[in-house]
Amino acid sequence: MKILTVLMAILGVITVQAQRLPDYVYMKNIGTPQLYQQGNQESMPVLRLNSADLLELHFDDLDGDIKNYYYTFELCNADWQPADLSSFDYIKGFQQVQMSDYTVSSIALARYVHFQAIIPDKNCMPTKSGNYLLKVYLDGDTSRVAFTKRMFILDSKIGIGASVQQPFDNQLVHSHHKIQISLNTNTLNVFSPQQQIKMTVLQNNRWDNPITGMQPAFIRENILEYNGEQDFLFPAGKEYRWADVRSFRYQSDRIASVNRNVIPNDVYLKPEGERVNQRYLYYRDDNGAFYISNTEGVNPSSQEEYGWVHFMFVPAGNQPYEGKEVHLLGAMTGYQIGDSSLMQYNAAKGIYEKTMLLKQGYYSYLYVTRDADKPLAAADATLTDGNNWETENNYTVLVYYRSFNDRYDELVGIKTVSSRTGRVGF
Repeated sequence: MKILTVLMAILGVITVQAQRLPDYVYMKNIGTPQLYQQGNQESMPVLRLNSADLLELHFDDLDGDIKNYYYTFELCNADWQPADLSSFDYIKGFQQVQMSDYTVSSIALARYVHFQAIIPDKNCMPTKSGNYLLKVYLDGDTSRVAFTKRMFILDSKIGIGASVQQPFDNQLVHSHHKIQISLNTNTLNVFSPQQQIKMTVLQNNRWDNPITGMQPAFIRENILEYNGEQDFLFPAGKEYRWADVRSFRYQSDRIASVNRNVIPNDVYLKPEGERVNQRYLYYRDDNGAFYISNTEGVNPSSQEEYGWVHFMFVPAGNQPYEGKEVHLLGAMTGYQIGDSSLMQYNAAKGIYEKTMLLKQGYYSYLYVTRDADKPLAAADATLTDGNNWETENNYTVLVYYRSFNDRYDELVGIKTVSSRTGRVGF
């Protein structure tokens, strides 16, 4: 009995930890989870503390029946581990909110129920700044998590200067971006910047390759300078690929064919090849984001179709990458590098394939590779696309602060810069 009790306790800990993965879908019946600033589907889910800012939460239940979904918040530190606080310390009001706003799909052949909510609810308000894990679960049972999303509460207390530069290293000058950052901490009581200030830099809101843990190269009174030679270096990649599937009847330039004899429809995209040896070409892209829309309906939330979208990537010479996995990367995969994004090599056709159930909309994405024997390694597009310093990318700087009296990391600054801002000739 003692052994059984210990095993059950260990299993319980593993289950709780497994339900804490950010931006992760646990239930197969969940379609198109989104969390964004009100009115902007491609925005980062950021709220200013004690402001009138609002977020929109949307998702579909593909079972097509009405269920009781709830959501709650969990305050996390800069590394997305739980903060050492009770939820009563950072949530004012109720600890969970039932999602009562839903619509049954109409017109669409695919049956689903669309759920939505405006966050924060007046009866459930986060009271501290920081990283938050939004958890959506069934029937008020926090062990039945449907999916999670990252969100951010900002209490702006710090000045951030950031710019994108070419690296000092001659071997990287034409392929990478270097982010140079300075922080003005005069409004904070910073006695030890190395201990009290943490920073995360994201490329195009990707969480599979963030850069963290950097220390200031220079400290001048209240100014922290992060400009070390090897600090904040990102492969630049190329502009994102795209798939316009806003209509299954009108075939956009990326759609090869649509099979309407099955429900959901099968949508076959045109095969895509490597871009390593292609000259850099600038075009406006969405840097991995997607937005839900159609060209024929009135209400995109409940009148859009779902389709099985088939992605096909053709490697050079139709040969697989030895020792490498190929993944489909974008907001549509939650920027997760795992089973949900992994493409399968079809030896008979000499191509990598991936099929995803997607709602009508406009999607941007990349094909990336990762070492097959290094599951925690960052993925990149060096083999599939190559890297050009001219590429337009957005970089977001997140700054966290912890006073010696606190038990959590405050989010005190956010700044986003484009790699094309301030460049001569662009």
